Amino acid sequence: MQTATTTHLAGQGWTQPLPTALDSAQTLVLAFGSSQLAADAPALRALVEAFPKAVVLGCSTAGEIAGPEVNDDSLSVAVTRFDHTRLALAVAEVTQAAQSGTAGAQLAQQLRAGGEDLCAVFMLSDGLSVNGTPLVQALAQGLDAGVAISGGLAGDGSAFQRTWVLAGGRARPGCVAAVGLYGTRLQVGSGCQGGWMDFGPERSITRSEGNVLYELDGKPALDLYKSYLGELAQGLPGSALRFPLSIRRPGSDAPPLVRTILAIDEAARSLTFAGDMPQGHAARLMRTTNDSLIDSAAQASAAALAGASGSGDALVVSVSCVGRRLVLGERTEEEVESVLEAAPPGTGHVGFYSYGEISPGPAGGASDLHNQTMTVTVFSER
Repeated sequence: MQTATTTHLAGQGWTQPLPTALDSAQTLVLAFGSSQLAADAPALRALVEAFPKAVVLGCSTAGEIAGPEVNDDSLSVAVTRFDHTRLALAVAEVTQAAQSGTAGAQLAQQLRAGGEDLCAVFMLSDGLSVNGTPLVQALAQGLDAGVAISGGLAGDGSAFQRTWVLAGGRARPGCVAAVGLYGTRLQVGSGCQGGWMDFGPERSITRSEGNVLYELDGKPALDLYKSYLGELAQGLPGSALRFPLSIRRPGSDAPPLVRTILAIDEAARSLTFAGDMPQGHAARLMRTTNDSLIDSAAQASAAALAGASGSGDALVVSVSCVGRRLVLGERTEEEVESVLEAAPPGTGHVGFYSYGEISPGPAGGASDLHNQTMTVTVFSER
């Protein structure tokens, strides 16, 4: 396989010419761009027109990852032509959270039609009108257990107003899309780490519906959350990214999941999260340090690289949470640089800051929706 990367910077153009010679039916083009890019933006049009045979997939972000850099108002692109791997694109609508499970099942049905040798799926979803938990679960349930699933939810910085997914030649909201990778020569490695720590009392989720949390310990969730944030509550929902919630099933030995807020409802005193907030689960606030976030990114990368020991070029795709970027501030690029520390020279690296990350957990196993993690997926061929 061959991989080339380039970035379109506002007012400057492409850092490297688009590698049109790599266009083929076995070429995957990943593009991560500013949420402010219009659907008919010249850079997006040029990208789609340059690769008429390839699968072109992308989404809006809360920051674009290009090699060791993090950019805003840009378009970060990786073009990979596989030698032994077939590709197929699947697309579904998800204009409201209740459609999430159906969308995941539709993607699975489309991907199964591509062949029995499906090896991996990379999925991108609208970041606002979705419940990532049933989306990922329905997709996984519709595929064989050995299929590696990764990806993320599109972002919109800290604005939480507009996200888009690029698929089928169009960038649009209310869309979820996935590329299926087929064949026996593909190697896929995954890594997922958070670096967050629980603090404060453990509370019970006493009232919730799907990804909407109404009450903790019988009290309005929004009121309780505001009391913790203090002056930071004025910046909700964006300020909540600094203090996510960990949730766990009482009595379970499984690692807790981390959830971040997508929206608040002042009238209902509720919080809407990127994934399910099951009633009866225990919840605790979380916090972190810069060094802990950077170290966890390096751990995620090491795990992913160990699982993809192919020869030749490799494509590394990093999906990190917008909340991590808000905490890291000027040290954000240190997190991205840590991903590349153990990567072979010449590795292509792109990614984005997201509203949710899709990956197997830190201990492996089935893929799920995560928040506040750095997830790394490595593709190579043997």
